Amino acid sequence: MSTFDNSQSEAIRHFTGPALILSGPGSGKTTVITNRIYNLIHEYHVSPEEILVVTFTRAAAREMKERFLKLSGDEKSYVSFGTFHSIFFMFLKNAYNYGKENIISESEKYDIITDLLVYHQIEENSDVVNKVVSEISFVKSDFIDIDKYYSKNLGDEIFRDIYKSYNRILIDRNKLDFDDMLSLTYELLTKREDILNSYRRRFKYILVDEFQDINNLQYEIVKLLAAPSDNLFVVGDDDQSIYAFRGAKPYLMKRFAKDYPKAKTMILDHNYRSTDEIIYYASTLIGNNKDRFSKKLKGARHAHGQLFINEYRNIPSENDGIIESIRNNIQNGYSYKDIAILYRTNQIPLLLIQKLMEYNIPFTARDNINNIYDHFIFKDIKAYIDISRGSHERKDYLRVINKPLRYVRRDCFVSERVNFTSVIAMYNDKPYMIKKLEQFEDDIENISDASPFAAIMYIRKRIGYDDYLAEYARDKNIDYDSLCDILELITEGAKPYESAEEWYAYIEEFKETLKKKRLENYEKTGDHDEVTLMTMHGSKGLEYPLVYIIDANEGVTPHKKALLPEDIEEERRLFYVAMTRAKESLYISYTKRRFNKNAEVSRFVKEVCKKV
Repeated sequence: MSTFDNSQSEAIRHFTGPALILSGPGSGKTTVITNRIYNLIHEYHVSPEEILVVTFTRAAAREMKERFLKLSGDEKSYVSFGTFHSIFFMFLKNAYNYGKENIISESEKYDIITDLLVYHQIEENSDVVNKVVSEISFVKSDFIDIDKYYSKNLGDEIFRDIYKSYNRILIDRNKLDFDDMLSLTYELLTKREDILNSYRRRFKYILVDEFQDINNLQYEIVKLLAAPSDNLFVVGDDDQSIYAFRGAKPYLMKRFAKDYPKAKTMILDHNYRSTDEIIYYASTLIGNNKDRFSKKLKGARHAHGQLFINEYRNIPSENDGIIESIRNNIQNGYSYKDIAILYRTNQIPLLLIQKLMEYNIPFTARDNINNIYDHFIFKDIKAYIDISRGSHERKDYLRVINKPLRYVRRDCFVSERVNFTSVIAMYNDKPYMIKKLEQFEDDIENISDASPFAAIMYIRKRIGYDDYLAEYARDKNIDYDSLCDILELITEGAKPYESAEEWYAYIEEFKETLKKKRLENYEKTGDHDEVTLMTMHGSKGLEYPLVYIIDANEGVTPHKKALLPEDIEEERRLFYVAMTRAKESLYISYTKRRFNKNAEVSRFVKEVCKKV
């Protein structure tokens, strides 16, 4: 045991009874879990078949199993490694003969939600689809009465109807989603004591990784399985609980101590990843959270590192500064793969990607970046510009003729090729409509020779697209600020281009680049020398010598929707996770202006460094 520090050794030696292991970032929790399994088998002579190791992702389960096999020197393991969903599905398969064909795929789920949104006349929008999918999961996993639930993303009645319709479709198709698997497993184990006892006899030792990400239902099932011997070994860090939107409850770690008053609590407090400076500043930040276990991380490397906090005039100057810093670090001997750029949401890096492409800096995106050029707002803008460039296509006119509302009937556009003079003639008896349509013609003429940026600004301010978007958001109870962010990104991204042809060429190149990156991520081909782009959420569990945290502004991080104290604490934990990905140097940047509006530095940056 000489290769482990004292806290690691204590956790590895733990034999029976409940244990709560508080594992700070970079503290070697996977090493502790795999060595504890080894110790149970070889020191305490526990049968491998009696050990169950539960993780949250297939990648984590696979890594855990591979590291254990390497440690044990065996070719095959009889320890059960799996995700919550894979293990619970095994229970349901054995009890009810469910097969893989009964599990709804992510693509099928998203198609259902998209169709339901369209039915409610909500424009196609991948961001809204993602939010609704997450919200449905949240309601299910917390056993919330849908008739008493108030949606965060849609009108309450619309969300309730989509929720109920989605569940009816699942029943009609004889499908389950992951949340159904949890509720059915809980129902099975509470109603069939014989089945519960059979699994209790089989799995006498249960280890749970990333326990801070557990939700109420998962916790109740784990407690059922572990009883009555309660050989439950849970490992996690409440300071890294960042999945509240999925139903994760950091307070469950404190509840564990109450549910198991005899549980041993051990703290893995040596950070083997980051330099002392990064540990100090990250600890300073997270110390502002009130609802947490008190712990103090210590650096184990004692290496020198640096924290850089950079202020920029606006987003373009921030992107220029990041590009310059990356190029300097490459000249100083770092590789592109040593660098990670982290951001709060997957819409933020679009303008930075534009710069990376311009300077031929290789990059990969771990998360699916929301392509704003697939968004309905861009399609509206493009339809206006295409009409100004001579398009007579019916679909273009139908897309924008009532954005803003002009009270023009769809049946005015019967032919696939539009003759707008004929459309005007249909309203000869309505002078006020002729005036509206002639104004539309004038507006189209006014943007025909404009640059993309100038055309967009005219569409927004003179034609009234901004007002239309605000009315649409109010009508559908959709977050207007999120739609504005999309529109601002489109506007800002058009600035460098003199003509629509140049802009469209860049957009096609951008789409092809994202498509290529998604394919590379799916196929996981090779170890490429590329800068890694990812959300703060997506960075969890990873580490890089150099980390850039961009757009550290109020309203971005913490997110503008974080209003309650518990929401701010979650956002602070997310920033803490981002900071602790850095091994050697950490760059945090913010801007004084965002999209032509004054911007304020994030409170988290001020907490990290009082001088800001």
